[in-house]
Amino acid sequence: MKKNITLKVNGKKIVITPNYYHSIVLGSGAAGLNAAIRLDSEGVKNICLITEGLDKGTSINTGSDKQTYYKLGIFGSEKDSPMALAESFFNGGSMHGDIAMVEASLSARAFLNLVNLGVPFPTDKYGQYVGYKTDHDPLQRATSVGPYTSREMCRALIKELKKRPVEIREKRVAISLLTIKEKKVKRACGLITIDNSNNKPIEDSIEIYFCENLIFAVGGPGGLYKTSVYPSVHTGAIGLALIEGAKARNLPESQYGLASTKFRWNVSGTYMQVIPKFISTASDGKSDEREFMRDYFSTTGEMNSMIFLKGYQWPFDPRKVIGGSSIVDILVYIETVIRGRRVFLDFRSNCKDFSFDSLSEEAKTYLKKSNALFGTPIERLAKMNQPAIDLYLDHGIDIRREPLEIAVCAQHNNGGLAGNIWWESENIKHLFPIGEVNGSHGVYRPGGSALNSGQVGAFRAAEYIAHKYKRESLKIENAIKEAEKKLIEVFYNIEKNIKAKKNWQKVRMEIQERMSENAAHIRKLNNLESAVKDAWKLWDDLQKEGSSAKGKKALTEALRNIQLCFAHCVYLEAILFAVKSGVGSRGSALVLDKNGIKAHSALDDEWRFSQEDESFKEKVLETIPEGKNKIVSKWVERHPLPSSDAWFENAWTAYREGKIYN
Repeated sequence: MKKNITLKVNGKKIVITPNYYHSIVLGSGAAGLNAAIRLDSEGVKNICLITEGLDKGTSINTGSDKQTYYKLGIFGSEKDSPMALAESFFNGGSMHGDIAMVEASLSARAFLNLVNLGVPFPTDKYGQYVGYKTDHDPLQRATSVGPYTSREMCRALIKELKKRPVEIREKRVAISLLTIKEKKVKRACGLITIDNSNNKPIEDSIEIYFCENLIFAVGGPGGLYKTSVYPSVHTGAIGLALIEGAKARNLPESQYGLASTKFRWNVSGTYMQVIPKFISTASDGKSDEREFMRDYFSTTGEMNSMIFLKGYQWPFDPRKVIGGSSIVDILVYIETVIRGRRVFLDFRSNCKDFSFDSLSEEAKTYLKKSNALFGTPIERLAKMNQPAIDLYLDHGIDIRREPLEIAVCAQHNNGGLAGNIWWESENIKHLFPIGEVNGSHGVYRPGGSALNSGQVGAFRAAEYIAHKYKRESLKIENAIKEAEKKLIEVFYNIEKNIKAKKNWQKVRMEIQERMSENAAHIRKLNNLESAVKDAWKLWDDLQKEGSSAKGKKALTEALRNIQLCFAHCVYLEAILFAVKSGVGSRGSALVLDKNGIKAHSALDDEWRFSQEDESFKEKVLETIPEGKNKIVSKWVERHPLPSSDAWFENAWTAYREGKIYN
């Protein structure tokens, strides 16, 4: 029986009318939008998409000079297959083979679905979807519609979604997930949100949603880092699931790289290939200007060749530190974090003693083929990629007339929640993490493969729900009891935050600074041990005292701090465990070690780092919160690439009988 929930809090009677849906999608990035569409296409009724805003997700607000979508090769004579693509995913290390196979097998279907929705991926005059090579890509599988590939995906998906009978609720902030136990196994059954679409006080804006299935499409951990290229409107909500004990996978594996800070954007690709001048200034951004990287290279040509390579090799990579382009990231880090200076890209003029003849053959050939072996960086950029200039103009930054401030920023989490081959959480039934919040990737992944993964996850989750979870099975009375407990906790936290002394913004900043200092691309064992202790102390303080907030918006952010704080505790624990395990420097993280190899002859011994223990590529790191202060991490053997029965009649029978969902 569906009924109202009545509570008595501080002597006040509160009545909340719950919302009931068969399936809810939380989040409106490219993955979440496609999931809602696919649910409807599969015949699921009574669907709701809940979001802070259709314009608030990472997908619709990010990109790069040429944002990549990585897919199965479907052009020319270059040979490709699902197994070959799966091997490219799998070879990055620490990725389950069966998930790699699924992402490869559905790649063409997911891509062509976007094409059919109107995303203008380029073709030649014969209709072939032409491609190019991206990082960790053995073939030319990558494609792009320009700087805003994921934005164009979202626009096409939103247009299609609005044609469907799917309810869309915007301006909602999720503050708690609802889970119950059934036969000793947890299942998702709903969530609690704050409705910010009205001017009512926060106590009257709390909503309860019950559902059979929850597709969790909340994006990456954007709110966890101070130095970040995640859009400022995106915070992430993985902490909501971690608080409920959801298993996570490969949390330490993130990507970090150079990005602009005034407007958050990756300065990859052409921004580096035109070889801008790197300058640093004092903290005022004006005085004591100098070309700080000159001291670390034997010639100007060597320095500029490494800058050029950053376009190809944008994510920071420990393998490319010694004699490679990732030394550029370290030098920027030293200048900004350790010396407290500010770093800028200056496209207006070439560096001192610039010469095309001094460049590496690769750089010189690239510029020559691009008809850009001339002029200043901005003139070369205008020739090669005028939209890269226009993009900043659209955000009030004219790189033709002013330098562009940059830093090494958090960009993407390859890890996340652990899902099976249908993207269902491995330890919470009816919860489907898709998109960046799903930790399907391994250590290294081809650039642009995250967009493929999000679309594939949407297809898989919707299909499984339609074939296995279509009938109603939730015992609503149990769900209501859980909601009542969580609501009392929410109201208690609201009262606590109103009376708290420590400002919610200071709490958020403490979380973000701790993550950027200890859990980004530079990691050190002693620092991580201290960071873990400090993180749990903040968690305990929040539980006792909350974080000060006045007014609905501030109180919403104070409540959001709870899941962000818990998430940063779990991430730090997982990273510390990985470093203690001896995994070494890999992916996009360098582990400092006094007994390791030196990053550069001109740097002191502090910049010695451990090398990767490649045996860990055959393992996956699982992390499970087993209580508010107990995090358990362990390495498990990764699943091999599967070999399926290719005999058509057998496969057809298994499909007709629904055995593929078992």
